[in-house]
Amino acid sequence: MSALVVVRFVHFCVVLLVFGTLVFRPLLLGDARQQARLRQWLDPLLCLLAGIGLITAVAWLMLTAADMAGNWQSALNSDVIMKVLTQTFFGKAWFVHLFASLVLLMCLRIPMRLPTWLPLGLSTVQLATLAPVGHAAMLSGVPGALLMLNQLVHLLCVAGWMGALMLLMIIQARPAGYDLRGTLLRFSGYGLVLVAGILVTGLINVRVLTGALWPTPMDSGFALVLAVKASIVACMLALALFNRAALANQRIALNTLRQTVLVEWLLGLGALAAVSLLGTLSPVPLV
Repeated sequence: MSALVVVRFVHFCVVLLVFGTLVFRPLLLGDARQQARLRQWLDPLLCLLAGIGLITAVAWLMLTAADMAGNWQSALNSDVIMKVLTQTFFGKAWFVHLFASLVLLMCLRIPMRLPTWLPLGLSTVQLATLAPVGHAAMLSGVPGALLMLNQLVHLLCVAGWMGALMLLMIIQARPAGYDLRGTLLRFSGYGLVLVAGILVTGLINVRVLTGALWPTPMDSGFALVLAVKASIVACMLALALFNRAALANQRIALNTLRQTVLVEWLLGLGALAAVSLLGTLSPVPLV
């Protein structure tokens, strides 16, 4: 179980970071020359993240096969893995996920300049196939489809937030030639929308999965981990509001902004760690 939590955490991180970075690179840097300069540093990083994503996707499949079979030896049993891929809902979604992960890595490794929509489209497929493999698969029919859609929106918001923050940290590390304050102001507007989306879709998930506004009992594992995640998201929102107000009034040093952006990103990683654990816990007490 602990190995699966770690793999889920790493995989969520890299998939969400790649998607968010690809989306926000043109939004935060409208100037083509600035985007070209950033690609020198960003493209190798994206390729590395995509490679880690493919490896952890395979590891996730193997660990899931072992969990379903009830023994660790099944993680290396090709027959068991094929049964998971072909005979389970998780496996069918994961087959598409693995294919998108492989092709995305190949696209990022190709030295020639590809259309920007191609890696973004593959990254979107990667993200979309994460939505139905957790608690969202607990429901069937229209309610299940709506819950998966809500989970997808949740993941899109988290990915945008985390990817944009990583972009900002890269830009702040080499600020020459960039309008840092203007870029941060653009991000702060997007950031508030993204965090609001995270909060709303997260509350919908909790309400649908538990039948209440908050899971009970309050000391259950699911409720405690969810409380940690909610606290982290609240801190992220507070930092976003602080940064936006300070930037608007020009009352904050750029060095301080570097620190707050780093703190926001680390908080996001903490929230993803909580999500990785939540996905292995039952949202309702087991009788």
